[in-house]
Amino acid sequence: MRTVGDRLQGVLESDVRHPRGRNPYAHVAGCVKEKFGCSYGDLPDERVGEVRQYLIELEAEEKSRIREG
Repeated sequence: MRTVGDRLQGVLESDVRHPRGRNPYAHVAGCVKEKFGCSYGDLPDERVGEVRQYLIELEAEEKSRIREG
């Protein structure tokens, strides 16, 4: 999760609720919680592959939004 947060630094769209910029680490954690219904730390180890795949897709999706618009 940290690596994806690092890569999304400066990539997330601006938001008036975040005048100093968005926190990519909080964004990633929130997306994981929304997708899986619990925090990253509460997920069972058996789901690590599924979480990794989701993080790859999330990063690609966020980066594609910047390219599109």
